[in-house]
Amino acid sequence: QVPLVESGGGLVQAGGSLRLPCAASRRTFSTYTMAWFRQPTGMERDFVAAITWRGGTTYYTASVKGRFTISRDIAKNTVTLQMNSVNPEDTAVYYCAADVGGGRGTLYYAAAYDLWGQGTQVTVSS
Repeated sequence: QVPLVESGGGLVQAGGSLRLPCAASRRTFSTYTMAWFRQPTGMERDFVAAITWRGGTTYYTASVKGRFTISRDIAKNTVTLQMNSVNPEDTAVYYCAADVGGGRGTLYYAAAYDLWGQGTQVTVSS
């Protein structure tokens, strides 16, 4: 079973909202940081948001600040990306990621993360 499973993707109108839960299938290692990345078609995978598991500190890329909120539920081993006021530029495959080892790099970059979900498509229509 894949370690992380995203859901909640789909088609949404510009200005609307979408919630993307990410569930961990099992807990094998300690989680330091969980994050969301997104990859528009034909483009690279970019950082969206992250949250530290221990302290709940959140980090966002500038383009989503004030619109997206990342949160975690420690008991359920889940992280959720709440997307509000979406626009067509938010269209992408969204991936959940987890850093379970620490010390691999800055949380803004994909190389810092050990586990990845399969991705869920978010399409925002204008």
